[in-house]
Amino acid sequence: MTTEEIREPGRGTTPAGTSNEQQAATWVRGMFGRIAPRYDLLNHLLSMNIDRYWRARTVRQVRHVLNKPGAQVLDLCCGTGDLMLALQAKCPAVVHGSDFCHPMLVEARRKTAAKTFRSTLFEADALTLPLADNSLDLITVAFGFRNLANYEHGLRELLRVLRPGGLLAILEFSTPPNAALRGLYDFYSRAILPRIGGLISGSQEAYSYLPESVRKFPGAEGLAGDMARAGFARVRFERMTAGIVALHLGERL
Repeated sequence: MTTEEIREPGRGTTPAGTSNEQQAATWVRGMFGRIAPRYDLLNHLLSMNIDRYWRARTVRQVRHVLNKPGAQVLDLCCGTGDLMLALQAKCPAVVHGSDFCHPMLVEARRKTAAKTFRSTLFEADALTLPLADNSLDLITVAFGFRNLANYEHGLRELLRVLRPGGLLAILEFSTPPNAALRGLYDFYSRAILPRIGGLISGSQEAYSYLPESVRKFPGAEGLAGDMARAGFARVRFERMTAGIVALHLGERL
């Protein structure tokens, strides 16, 4: 194995016990594989179903791209496919979904089969997508970007596969700007979320990692700056639910 294949971690997710990007990616893939069967239930339960609104808002914000004839759309880090299916419901073209965790894709395939949607699925690492340059009109990432082992590398890879005029939409957990709410949210994520998530999923480790990954992730302004430095233009973001999540949009010129 070459030194390029085992890089020291850049700015990306750093699960406890990992020391390089390959180890971080392997840990994240295994963790999501273990919780895949209960992932949807816990998403809706722990967010009190507000996650449905966050995804619906995202779809509305990218609707102008979905309506383009022949639009090429990819929902990256698609997990069990909730956002992918919401996009497909509004898109006359095929929406593609990709994730590097096979058990998540199994759950997503089960959903697409039940709804007889045209969405296609493929397994791939977001840092090395098997796609040509300038091949997509829209990329969405919902609650998966912060789990990448290298954020800068990920943004540059997404820029590579977008066509000129293409749009990137990242829906991700963020830090509430209000100090009181931030403290309350921090208590919930440290004391309550791991207990409920661990009890239902059988993996308290996973639901301790997930809020910790949010705390380590750049705030809304920080991610916007990262996108601009990677080469995205007209970068903007909107906070939702008092800043618990933020939707970032950026375009390739």
